[in-house]
Amino acid sequence: MRQVRIHGRGGQGVVTAAEMLARAGFLAGHEAQAIPSFGSERTGAPVVAYCRFADGPLRTREPVLAPDVVLVTDPTLLGPVRPFEGLAPGGLVIVNTTTDAPTVRDAAGARDVDATVITVPATTITMTHLGKPKPAAAMLAAYAAAAEDITLDAVVQVFDARFPGAIGAANAAAAREAYSYVKAELAGPTHGLVAATGKEASDA
Repeated sequence: MRQVRIHGRGGQGVVTAAEMLARAGFLAGHEAQAIPSFGSERTGAPVVAYCRFADGPLRTREPVLAPDVVLVTDPTLLGPVRPFEGLAPGGLVIVNTTTDAPTVRDAAGARDVDATVITVPATTITMTHLGKPKPAAAMLAAYAAAAEDITLDAVVQVFDARFPGAIGAANAAAAREAYSYVKAELAGPTHGLVAATGKEASDA
């Protein structure tokens, strides 16, 4: 089973991202489940949502406490919500930010955590195409670029289906750019945008 936790703020589409991730996982051949978590629903308040993938039936419904993957759509949450908490060893953390991975680790107090940390300017990319700070498609595409759980085509399909027309096309364009961005960083010199392990981050 693969477990994902998504941290963001109200108004960024965090719950939608979990739903779209589950749908993309289903298209990739997994059993999938999205779980929203509602506290304060005001714009800007911290929000968390969860997603699970499995090759067999999913019978659990509780929140994800030990994620394999964490997506953070707002870097100002790195300290307050402790997104690395409970992360499985060797896990993946993707953060929407223009800063580098060592800076993310410092902000989260996670210099020595065994994880791959990837940064992607998802909001900047999304504003270019959509004109709104709704980075869900870009974040899911970054996930697709970094892991084999979902594909870029699946991300594009689910956003096209949910938001047909110009909005869907804009999200698809943002997804493709974010995917290419992360693939390029993983393929070449990362200049600090990817930190593979806590030890490497500590030595940086």
